[in-house]
Amino acid sequence: MLVAELFIVLAFIYLGARMGGIGIGLAGGAGVLVLTLALGVDAGSIPVDVILIIMSVIAAISAMQVAGGLDWLVDLAERFLRKHPKRITFYAPIVTYFMTLLAGTGHTAFSTLPVIAEVAKEQGIRPSRPLSIAVIASQVAITASPISAALVFFSGLLEPIGVSYLTLLAICIPATFIACLIGAFVANFIGCELKDDPVYQQRLNQGLTASKGPTARNILPSAKPATLIFAAAIVSVIGYATLISDSVGLIASPSLSRNEAIMVFMLAAASLIVTLTKIDAAQITNTATFRSGMSACICVLGVAWLGDTFVSHHIDAIKAFSGDLLAQYPWLLAVTLFFASMLLYSQGATTTALMPAALAIGVSPLTAIASFAAVSALFVLPTYPTLLAAVEMDDTGSTRIGRWVFNHPFFIPGVVTIVSSVILGFIIGELLL
Repeated sequence: MLVAELFIVLAFIYLGARMGGIGIGLAGGAGVLVLTLALGVDAGSIPVDVILIIMSVIAAISAMQVAGGLDWLVDLAERFLRKHPKRITFYAPIVTYFMTLLAGTGHTAFSTLPVIAEVAKEQGIRPSRPLSIAVIASQVAITASPISAALVFFSGLLEPIGVSYLTLLAICIPATFIACLIGAFVANFIGCELKDDPVYQQRLNQGLTASKGPTARNILPSAKPATLIFAAAIVSVIGYATLISDSVGLIASPSLSRNEAIMVFMLAAASLIVTLTKIDAAQITNTATFRSGMSACICVLGVAWLGDTFVSHHIDAIKAFSGDLLAQYPWLLAVTLFFASMLLYSQGATTTALMPAALAIGVSPLTAIASFAAVSALFVLPTYPTLLAAVEMDDTGSTRIGRWVFNHPFFIPGVVTIVSSVILGFIIGELLL
């Protein structure tokens, strides 16, 4: 039966990957239906907190977007990048990393990709170099964001075994950030120079590429207040988590758990943005950020539920097979998470589907934390939205997907970044745990 059930899980994940978009979530739900009704497997747990956190954070970000906050942040990013155009390959991932770190979603990178491509082209720098690592940084930063559903869920698993939310952040933020810089260094040497690229020369001769110069944006008066409110909400979340943590213990019996606090602060921030900036609340659901966030909820619901249904039913067998192996080769957890995230297309879904099982079979907290960045291997298959957007926005043709699918400019910087983050996670974790 185990083989049959595993086949069903993999078959529905494959079906979802073929469907694309929220298809992975829809197929995951269908897989649960087959496992439970056809094979008699007890349904697993639904990651309710993860879904609710995604919904509340996306609501706040979408309100900020309607108020013009994202346009203002992108405008600041463009000014920063244009002040240091020669270092675009190193500064672009810094921009996308911190935007994701603060927003808890990598979709904020969409707005910065055209700027990165344009600045690189103006400097004669191959745009695929900064674009590739910028996309990678926007994905990896999810595993360091204090309000991302993946990190918050993972923290909830670690706190009962003695690793606090703040300790997790203290390991993940420096490990992933330094890893992104290492990835940028590698990306800086990938591909020939732009002037030597035959595809670029052909497009240049055909008049298909041209410099557009700085982008003129109409920054709304409500942009800055909305952004400051959202930033204050993030600080409040971290501050509250500190006050209720066992290490500080200033609030011994909190009325709100950390997960509930994130939801409350985010919804309150959205409410305050709407009230003070007088934006139309009905427009919040029309933003691209809101639509992508709700799609993420469906993906997490279906895939994580499917994964937990299978894993919880066979946890004893998984322990017997994997426990000693992971104890001897702890890096195999990172490899497992890497390949799983390729198919699940979501850090939150991969974390909720596999991390509880990893800790249940005896994986050490250090190994789990160090391997956490590996849930960000969304770049391997060149079908992720931000990756495709980077390809589309580079009119020089340097950011292109090769004939063999995997030979695209995101692959090597992405693998280097994740491997570096895992290694740094072990090093920093040894010092802090």
